[in-house]
Amino acid sequence: MLRRLYHEQPDTFAFTPDNLKWAEAQIKKFPEGRQASAIIPLLWRAQEQEGWLSRPAIEYVANMLDMAFIRAFEVASFYFMFQLQPVGSIAHVQVCGTLSCMICGAEDLIGVCKEKIASEPHTLSADGKFSWEEVECLGSCANAPMVQIGKDYYEDLTAERFAEIIDELAAGQVPVPGPQNGRYAAEPLKGLTSLKEYDSGKTKYNASVQLATDIGDTVKRIDGTEVPLLTPWVKPVTADADKVEEPKPAKNKPVDETGITKQQAVAESAAKPVGKSNPETTIEKEPELLSGPRDGGADDLKKISGVGPKLEGVLNELGFYHYDQIAAWTEEEIAWVDSRLKFKGRIARDGWIEQAQELAKAK
Repeated sequence: MLRRLYHEQPDTFAFTPDNLKWAEAQIKKFPEGRQASAIIPLLWRAQEQEGWLSRPAIEYVANMLDMAFIRAFEVASFYFMFQLQPVGSIAHVQVCGTLSCMICGAEDLIGVCKEKIASEPHTLSADGKFSWEEVECLGSCANAPMVQIGKDYYEDLTAERFAEIIDELAAGQVPVPGPQNGRYAAEPLKGLTSLKEYDSGKTKYNASVQLATDIGDTVKRIDGTEVPLLTPWVKPVTADADKVEEPKPAKNKPVDETGITKQQAVAESAAKPVGKSNPETTIEKEPELLSGPRDGGADDLKKISGVGPKLEGVLNELGFYHYDQIAAWTEEEIAWVDSRLKFKGRIARDGWIEQAQELAKAK
């Protein structure tokens, strides 16, 4: 397959400050004179930030690594994981078309892509929100047919459910990844035949899906502000505003009247919920905050489905330590909290209020 640079290119590219910090840490992993070995992770990070690899992005990375532009382009054009043309602003859908998935209905999923996204792969939908391609085996054969959307797998799909997932994403929701037919993971469809003593109910979802819902970054572009910063040897970004440099728009990048860059707007629109607590339709109101837990200690907020250790820490930093605080949130207060979470919309999606009310009663 002939792979060329897209005919329309942006003027410039620059890593966000946090992504630049991450990239510089990657380069330090290699000895002096061998920094070109970091080409793949840096190109990948550039793609994660923008969605695809433009010529300015490839040349920017090449300059960082003191490489000839053509050498960087050789890497970008060789590996099919690098997208050399724009992808959907919300999501790029990768449909597995190899044996197991093909036998189990991958052609029906491709038909959905052609109907709801575009008739040809690597083509933007009419609204620019989606693109798609057929890929080789993604290693989830036991859960065929499946697709990868953003960072996660959606498995055990039917054409009807896949169409619903695309509609939900288009509406600003983020469907829970993993099996879509009720399976916990990849156990036999008729139930366990061995290891029956295994308690799959320790978490609501299997480990992969639980992590995805805990982190909540499924279709969000990586800009380096994720918690934790995904480089163990780099000090994580702190909550202290005085010590954190706010990401700035790249030079000559188009921004709207709020100063938000195009890539930031894409990430925020992809994570924006619909219905109640939508920040665009609901006025924010700060809830009652505490400087610390009451006497007797903080409640275990991780008992709320969808709240993991990291998210519990974020809630504590905001001033929430008890079930009754969350149970009392109004629509306006939900919008306030929603706008301060990395993954908007999860409060309503996972039913935090209802869960918190029940947990508060049980205390």
